[in-house]
Amino acid sequence: MLVNEILIGYAVIAVFALIIYLPKLVQFFSINYKPEHRIATEKRRISVIIPALNESAVIEDLLRSTEKQTYDRNCFDVNVIVKEEDDPTVRIAERYGARVFVVPEQTCKGGALDGYFKRITREEMDSYDAFVIVDADGVLTENYIEELNNALEYDIDIYLSRKDNKNNLGSRKDRTIISNCSSLIYAQLDDLGNRYRIKKNIPMNMCGQGMMIRRRVIEEIGGWPYRTVTEDYELRMDCFIKEFSSMYYPDARLYTEEPTKHKECYERRVRWLTGFSQCDKKYKKLIAEHAKERGRLTEGEFEYFFCVVPLVFFIVLTAITALTGAGLSIYYGVVGDPEWLRSLLLLFVMPLGVIYLLMFIYVALCMIAMRDVYCRITVRERIAVLFFGPIFELEYFPIYLQGILNSTKTECAWSVTKHCVHDDEDPDSDMDRRRSRS
Repeated sequence: MLVNEILIGYAVIAVFALIIYLPKLVQFFSINYKPEHRIATEKRRISVIIPALNESAVIEDLLRSTEKQTYDRNCFDVNVIVKEEDDPTVRIAERYGARVFVVPEQTCKGGALDGYFKRITREEMDSYDAFVIVDADGVLTENYIEELNNALEYDIDIYLSRKDNKNNLGSRKDRTIISNCSSLIYAQLDDLGNRYRIKKNIPMNMCGQGMMIRRRVIEEIGGWPYRTVTEDYELRMDCFIKEFSSMYYPDARLYTEEPTKHKECYERRVRWLTGFSQCDKKYKKLIAEHAKERGRLTEGEFEYFFCVVPLVFFIVLTAITALTGAGLSIYYGVVGDPEWLRSLLLLFVMPLGVIYLLMFIYVALCMIAMRDVYCRITVRERIAVLFFGPIFELEYFPIYLQGILNSTKTECAWSVTKHCVHDDEDPDSDMDRRRSRS
């Protein structure tokens, strides 16, 4: 029977895709791996860099948290980058003792960062051991910079911080199902991926928020030459070519804001996937040539080239099977064939149910990995994330396709977002916050 044949074909190909995906699944077993916590033997100088285009409504939260750092204030500087001299951010930054850099030529975050590196003197460059990039809507834990200094005990080029959800710090009105689901991305990148990559010395999946780079890297790349929508992911591509080492250091933790509206969140993810596609077009051939010169693919390069293929293949296969099942069900219903029910259940309902179940397990794993984050929201919210999260994650497939289409026509530019603003100085306490537009 046609229904049985299609079902068997779907099952065989799905199992084949699962086998190909096994190397990626192995990463999940490192969900609790944590690098050794080291104590610094010296106090190094660190530059905190804050790209802040029109961020006057929110940056004070971050600057307030820099004042509360346990690390020696003489050993780190706070540098704020704006586009125009009359930006209200300038006065706020100066009030907190931060140094302001006006970079009028910036059109994107990469341009803002490059403007900073081009404006500091040789002596200033030499005075820093490392530079950490923090988005203006972030908030630092009190020991954040102290832990970054501890991380520098590892002889690594690039360090990634642990990201927590800033929305959880305040009242319930600042959280939505969207912001709660949006936090899952950090478990996916770090806990279900980067923890494994640490052990295997594979270039990390980069997130610019809370990323620290040693001075020697900045000197080698000549400032900040990356201009795609996702300049942080572009740095990861360069790690394959220039062989920069990287690690995820979860003891250094900061809070990052998540969008509360679906439209904002969707557009942000489109920007991310557009940037990934831009980076693929720019670097894939270079990485392949680099591997060819070596004579083999490293584990990290294999992951980069092939890890997403079986997943996309399985999703496409499921969609085709479900559409076929729906079509057959309608056809059999019209002609009065009782096979319409089997077509509906076995070829439409079941494939969609399988993919939902798999994503349900994946979301549950992400929530377990970030249990310290999700324990701060209500049980009802956690249940909502658990059941809505699979749908939220499956949205990445059309977003992925949209990103590929956009990569040829999207200009790299700043985007306007809404922010949460704290009224309390302590980022670890419950805070009432108001919504404002940057």
